[in-house]
Amino acid sequence: MMQETRIALRFLGKYNPDSIEEFCALGGYEGLRKAVEMGQKNLIQEVSDASLWGYGGAAFPTGKKWSVVAATKGKQKYVVCDADEGEPGTNKDRVIMTGDPHSVLEGMAIAGFAVGADKGYIYLRYEYPQLFPVLEKAIDDARKAGYLGRNLFGSNFSFDVKVVSGGGAYVCGEETALLESIEGKRGEPRYKPPYPSEAGLFGCPTVINNVETLAIVPSIVLNGGNWYASIGIGHHHGTKVFTLSGNLVNRGVYEYPRGITLRQLIEDVGGGCPDGHRLLGVQTGGASGNIISVDMIDFPMDVEDCAAAGATFGTGDIMVFDDTQDVLEIVENLLEFFTHESCGKCTPCREGNTRLLQLIRKIRRGDGTMEDLDTLQDLCQTMKDCSLCGLGQASPTPVLSTLRNFRNAYLNRIERGGKE
Repeated sequence: MMQETRIALRFLGKYNPDSIEEFCALGGYEGLRKAVEMGQKNLIQEVSDASLWGYGGAAFPTGKKWSVVAATKGKQKYVVCDADEGEPGTNKDRVIMTGDPHSVLEGMAIAGFAVGADKGYIYLRYEYPQLFPVLEKAIDDARKAGYLGRNLFGSNFSFDVKVVSGGGAYVCGEETALLESIEGKRGEPRYKPPYPSEAGLFGCPTVINNVETLAIVPSIVLNGGNWYASIGIGHHHGTKVFTLSGNLVNRGVYEYPRGITLRQLIEDVGGGCPDGHRLLGVQTGGASGNIISVDMIDFPMDVEDCAAAGATFGTGDIMVFDDTQDVLEIVENLLEFFTHESCGKCTPCREGNTRLLQLIRKIRRGDGTMEDLDTLQDLCQTMKDCSLCGLGQASPTPVLSTLRNFRNAYLNRIERGGKE
C-alpha cells in the first residue's frame, strides 16, 4: 500500500484523546500561540498561500472565506465547525474527532482569531452521540489549560466553544440549514443572499468550516502556507482525506496528496475488488456524486480534474461497486435516501425526488419505456436548475451520470421487461 501523507490525520494514534498533556507534548496548541503572535492579517495570508479549500464538499477557498468575515463589521462574530457528516459512505470527520479532537478545537480557535470571533459552535452529527463526551471533555480540558476562554496567551483575544446537535437531518449539511438548526429552528435552507459571511448565526457574520479543514489549519500556521501547498502532486496543492468504501479489499480512511489518481486509490490503496470480482463502477464525492464506469478512473483526484472527467470531488468519499452489483438498484437506493431526507421546503426537491424514485422503480420492475428516460433527463435538469439548496440540485446527479455512463443498464431493463 502507498505511504500516506498525514496532515489532517497527523496525530491519530499518537496520543490519548482524553489527555491534553499528551497532545501538547506533540506540539499541540503551538499553532494557536503562533497565530496570536503573527497577527490577523499575516495569519489569513498564510492560509490563503496554502490553497486550503473547504473539505466538506463545497471546496471554497478557506483564506478567502476568512478574509470576507474578517472585513465584515458586526457586534458579534461566530466560528461554526460543520461536523454534520451525513454523507453516506463518508467517515473521515468521525475518525478525526474520535482520535484527535484537540486539533479541531485548535483550528477553530485560530479561525476565531483570524476573523475576530470569540464564540464557536461544533455542530455534531446526531448519529455520533459517542463523540459528545469526547468533545466536551476536550473543551473542558482546553479551558482549564488556558487554550480556550478569556485573554488567551495574555492577549485581548478570547474564544470558547460549545457542542450542539440537530435531529439527524441530512439537509443540515447545507450551511444555512445547519445555522437554522443551531438557532433552535427547523433545519431548512435559507434564501441567499445574504450569505453566512454577512448574516449567519443569529444574524451575525459567521465562518463555517469543515472538521477536516480545521484540523489542517494548525499545521499550516506552524509550517507555512507554501509548505502545505507544495505537498500536492504536480500542480495540485495540499492533501485530502479519502474514505474508501464498498467492494474493496482495504476499506478505510486515508490521507494522500491531492492529485493522486482515482485508479491509484482503488487499486494501490484499496487493493481492488475482493474475491476476484471485476470493477463495475465508482461513485465519487458522496451519495450525490457522479457514478462513473471502470474506463473513466485515470484522472487526478482534485476538484477541477474530477469535474473535467465527469466525476465529483465532494467529500472525498470513493464508493466502489463490483460486477455483482446492479446499477439501477444502487440508484434506487440513493433516491430512497434523498426522498426521505428532503426537507420539503421547495417543490422541485420535494416532488422531484419522489417522481425520480417512482420512475426508477417502474423501470426496474419491467414497466419502463423509452419516454421514461426522456422524462428522467428533463426532470433531473429541472431539479438542478430550480431547487433551493444543494440537496435538490445534486440529488439527480446519480441518475444523470448513470443515464450517461451506464445507459445500457436502463435499455436492457426496458427491452427485457425488468430482468437483468
